[in-house]
Amino acid sequence: MNERRLEVADVFRLHADDFLTQWGHVLARYQKKAIADIRNCRTAAMGGHVEQCDQCGQRVISYNSCRNRNCPKCQAAARAEWLTEREAELLPVPYFHVVFTLPQPIARLALQNPRVIYTILFRAVSETLLTIAADPKHLGAEIGFLAVLHTWGQNLHLHPHIHCVVPGGGISPDGSRWIACRESFFLPVRVLSRLFRNKFLIYLGKAFRQGKLKFFGDLASLAEPKAFGALCEKAARIDWVVYAKRPFGGPEQVLKYLARYTHRVAISNSRLLSLENGRVTFEWKDYAHGSQTKPMTLEAAEFMRRFLLHVLPPGFVRIRQFGLLANRVRKQKLALCRSLLGPLPPDQSASTDSPADDDRKTERQPRHCPACKTGWLVAIGVFRPGEMVSPEAVAPLPLVPVAQDTS
Repeated sequence: MNERRLEVADVFRLHADDFLTQWGHVLARYQKKAIADIRNCRTAAMGGHVEQCDQCGQRVISYNSCRNRNCPKCQAAARAEWLTEREAELLPVPYFHVVFTLPQPIARLALQNPRVIYTILFRAVSETLLTIAADPKHLGAEIGFLAVLHTWGQNLHLHPHIHCVVPGGGISPDGSRWIACRESFFLPVRVLSRLFRNKFLIYLGKAFRQGKLKFFGDLASLAEPKAFGALCEKAARIDWVVYAKRPFGGPEQVLKYLARYTHRVAISNSRLLSLENGRVTFEWKDYAHGSQTKPMTLEAAEFMRRFLLHVLPPGFVRIRQFGLLANRVRKQKLALCRSLLGPLPPDQSASTDSPADDDRKTERQPRHCPACKTGWLVAIGVFRPGEMVSPEAVAPLPLVPVAQDTS
């Protein structure tokens, strides 16, 4: 029998009380809620339902999910629904992957001002791509793209960056034709980097002057205009990292990519190795040394602290679409793109299974009975959060055997 795999929730259940004693006074309400949701996910604290096998009568309890977007166990259903919507929006062209990263001196401002800093980051990234793409010296077209905010690195330190998935081309200014970019080149990264840096610092300075930024603790000195100005001047003299990856194919490859990158949390359960003596060991990739996979061990409190750095404020949208794909124009612009691109090739016109299909199968299909392995589990009763229920406490229902195939 396989041993149950270690989960982030296990760390939270065992060590949350001690962590809150140490750090609770500086946590935001939404961070405390994330702790509670993750530790209670799929336990009696969330309520649930009793299922009964339609063949052998075996009963099992299934607890409800917390559905918190920071919970490693609750992303499959949301991802499946989102991917289904995106699948209908893909164009029959190559797609590019562009990553914009905040330098560390600026990134640390997000520790105390996440909503303001990440809003500026989205704005600077979107305006940079749209502006450079529209320039006749580069592409000279109206583009659209999807942007996903990630705030973590492999070691769980703060590392804010935005992944952009961009179709390889756009609509001409007069709307009469599709302008494709070069086969293996989207836009010059040095030009993107400079404009991104300039736009971000302009909007950051404006936010400071309007009093939207708060500084305390180690950052308290930045509340002084002179110190804040010095920080911005220093940031303006360094190169900001913008990385354009090689194109990764058409619609099918894009969906596989999106399935990996969209509804992610700071660390997945699959990366956890052990929890012993109050210390958590997990796998991480050391990109500075050839992407080697290494173990890292942290005190449980430090692991939780790093994890909670990446819990975003409530209502903050971390997946956004711009240009041709912006909500208010997406339907009309996509119709125009398809008319300019012409009919789909035969191999792209037929629908195929996508990563969303796998998630839908996992989340929505009935489960096989763990006892007889042939019957299906059917819900026969529900119970409220906090109730302690045994399967036998639910009144029995008549079993309806599944018809057997005798052919």
